[in-house]
This record gives sequence, structure tokens and C-alpha cells, in this order.
Amino acid sequence: MKKIVFLIISGLTFSVSHSQEVSDAVRFAQDNLTGTARFRAMSGAFGAVGGDLSSLSVNPAGSAIFNNNQFGLTLSNQNLANNSVYLNGNPTQNKDNSFILNQAGGIFVFNDRNPNNGWNKVVIGATYENTNNFDSNTFSVGSNPNSVANYFLAYANGIPLGDIKNIPYRDQFYDEQQAYLGYNGFIINPAIDNNSNTQYNSNVPTGGNYYQENEIYARGYNSKLSFNIATSYKDRIFLGANLNVHITDYRRSSSFYEYNNNALTSQETISDLRFNNELYTYGNGFSFQLGAIAKVTEAFRLGLAYESNTWYELYDEVSQSVYTTRQAANGPELFADVNPNIINVYEPYTLQTPGKFTFSGAYVFGKSGLISIDYSIKDYGNTKYKPTSDAGFRGVNNDISNQLTSNGELRVGAEYKINRLSLRGGYRFEGSPYKNGTTIGDLNSYSGGLGYNFGGTKVDLAYSYLERKSNQGLFDRGLTDAANITSKLNNVSLTLLFEL
Repeated sequence: MKKIVFLIISGLTFSVSHSQEVSDAVRFAQDNLTGTARFRAMSGAFGAVGGDLSSLSVNPAGSAIFNNNQFGLTLSNQNLANNSVYLNGNPTQNKDNSFILNQAGGIFVFNDRNPNNGWNKVVIGATYENTNNFDSNTFSVGSNPNSVANYFLAYANGIPLGDIKNIPYRDQFYDEQQAYLGYNGFIINPAIDNNSNTQYNSNVPTGGNYYQENEIYARGYNSKLSFNIATSYKDRIFLGANLNVHITDYRRSSSFYEYNNNALTSQETISDLRFNNELYTYGNGFSFQLGAIAKVTEAFRLGLAYESNTWYELYDEVSQSVYTTRQAANGPELFADVNPNIINVYEPYTLQTPGKFTFSGAYVFGKSGLISIDYSIKDYGNTKYKPTSDAGFRGVNNDISNQLTSNGELRVGAEYKINRLSLRGGYRFEGSPYKNGTTIGDLNSYSGGLGYNFGGTKVDLAYSYLERKSNQGLFDRGLTDAANITSKLNNVSLTLLFEL
């Protein structure tokens, strides 16, 4: 209700599309390692193991390994530290701590006791997982010879001045809106002051560096609800399928500040400015999975799984504002407050994220333990915005093809049992989805944990550590300088399982 009231008060406008970026597509195409504590402790290497509620997210045939009905619930505490170095500025660190329901689900096993029937088991189940937690804070500060005025120039050049001045902000397309903010904030000036002018100049004085700060505050999640069915043939061949419903909710608030003390002239020029952006993306999607596990011997297992593209229907809401201070030599400070109080609500669009193949192998040492290896391949270059007939989407799809590549993910896990106690450990490596290998770098993760079997109840605890570097530009145009960010994620998960 509050949101509805806010929209009525502040204004609401519907548009076709805005400036989607490659990084937006990657955000929804990537999954973090989530799930039960046992799954996380072994770094998700369950493609040929099965028998765990979260193993279904890797290989849906894994549910056919279960012998009994099982229900589980997992809670997680996540601590994310983002260490940022922007150009020659001082290093900064921002931390975020969140507590989430990470996983919940249940499996029902139906056994066929007829010895003449080779298909001796059917399993159905449903699981929920928080596949990605977007909660993150980042603060970057540094000195830059490039001004954010270049961002507004990149959008404004080519747009007639009359369109910027005479068309209301709410009726403009995204490019014109950026030009509107720059022009009315006195950040850019027309080369010629007439309505047919299409060239603009910066109103930020040159002759030195610009002190810049960029703060990003993100919240949200990707989650997946999976409906599973699986069967086994003589407990040697296991087959399964998932139908998945994806839900995403992402909010990002960014605030960019720039200051300069370059020499004043007789012309009023910008001394400092703040540019605020609010993005809210939400929607849902659909995908399916197919999988198989084969017991080559009693100890050795092989697994193969395919996860389809995910087709998201997404909605975007964007609001922006600019605040500037300008001054001439021996003149007073003048302030501009450009806040249209408009939330742009864009028409829904489709994002197709890439599919994935997973190849798995595991060796089970009787009841003493196991070693498992998974290797997954995903081609991020196949990510697409639709409709492809949209000129803006065609441009970003070309950028996706040029910038993104296929990558591999390796997961290794082990478990050792001492009576009712289980000790676990794992390692995970994921290559960069970018061809340059730096916009988002390689991922390295280590994990460990333990579990105790009380009989009908099991308790599992896991700890995992993840580190990844990134180098993404502050803006998509004009000011594309990037902060070097090292993200370190610590996660503790607790799972309670019940067997019936």
C-alpha cells in the first residue's frame, strides 16, 4: 500500500526500455552455491552422489538415491566484505551481514516391492532454494582526470535541444532523460543555444583532477522452487527431471559524488554534483532440468545433467535525480535541484540466461565415506534480451556476444564417517564469464563441515569461504573507469533433517 501511495504522490510513467547493461544480464545468469549444510560443506559436488535435498539442483536424478521420505530446513548467515580500490584513492571496505532461509524441501519415496519389476522406485519432491543473495554494500573513492560530465555528454550529443527543453521528462526516452538531467543541472551546455542544436559541451572546469565517490547499496535475491520426479532401475540406473520456477527481486541504490576546486572563471561552472540512481528489477522465470546417474560398480558412479535456459519475464522501475553547485569568480554559489519525482516503470521484457551441462563422478567407500567431482559448462555468450527486434536490446546483445564467454566450474567434495559423525570438506573453482577475465574474475571457494545422525533426525553444520575480484565501470558510457573490488564471502549454514 505504501508503494502505491508513493507512486501516486511522486508520479508514474510507463516506457518501453531503458539502458540495460551486460552486467545486469550476468547478475541473473549467475548462481551462488547454496543449499543444505552437507551440500555446501562439500562445495556442491553432488552430481553423481545424490541422496541430498540440494543434490536435485545439480542433478534431478539424485532424489532417486533416497530410500526414505525426508524433509529439511536450512538457515544461513552470510557476511560479505567488499574491499575497493578506485584509481589512486585510499582502499575502502564495506561489510554486510544477512540471515536468510536458505533451503527447504521434502522428498516422498514410493517403493515397488515386486521383484519382477525392474523399475523399483518412484520419487517425487519439492524444494526451495535461495540461489543468490544480492545483499551488498560498496564504497569507492579516488581522484580522476575524467568527469562524470562525460556520461551526460555521451547521452546528449545527437539529441536536439528542443527535445530536451520542450518535452516533459516523463514523456522522454531514457537517453533524452539523461540529457535532461545534465542540461537542467547545468552540467552540460548546448554548443549553440537553439532548439536544433545537437552538440553539447561540459560545464565542469578542466585543469585538474576530480575527487569522486561512488556508493552502491544493493538488496534482493534470486530463488528457485523446483518440482522433482525421479525413478530408478534395479538401483543401478537413476533418472530424474525438474520443473523450476525462478523468482527474482533486486534493488540497487547508487549515489555518485564529484568535487573539483579548479580555477573559477567569469562563467558559472560546476564545483560539485551528486547523481542518484534507484533501480528495482523484479519478475519470474522458468527452466527445466534432466539428469541421470549410473552405478558402474557398487562403489563407482557417473552422473550427467542438463539445465535448460532460464526464461525470465522482468520488470524495471528507475528513478533518478541530480544536485549541483556552480559558481563564477567572485560570484555566489548557485544550486540546482533536478528531481523529476518520477518513477519510470518499463514494459516487461524477457531475459534468456544460458543453459548448463554438468558431468560428475563419485567413488563411495561403502559406509565409510566418498569422494566426488563435478564439472559444469555454461556459455554466458548465449544470454539474450528479448524482444531482439528492440534496437536497444540488439545493441546490448551484441555487447554480450563480444564480452562474455563460456566458462567451467569445478567442484570437489569429500565425506568421511566415524560412526554417527560425518566430516566433510570441499573446493570450488569457477572461471570468469568475461572474455577479458577481469570485469568479473575467477572464483575460488573452500568449505568444510560436519554432521551428526541421531537416527530419524540429522543435524549438519557447514562453513564456506569465497573470494572473487571484479573491475566494473562506474557507468556504461562516458565515465567507464572502474574500481578494483575484492569480494570475500563467509557463510555458515545449519540444516535440520527429518527422515520418515
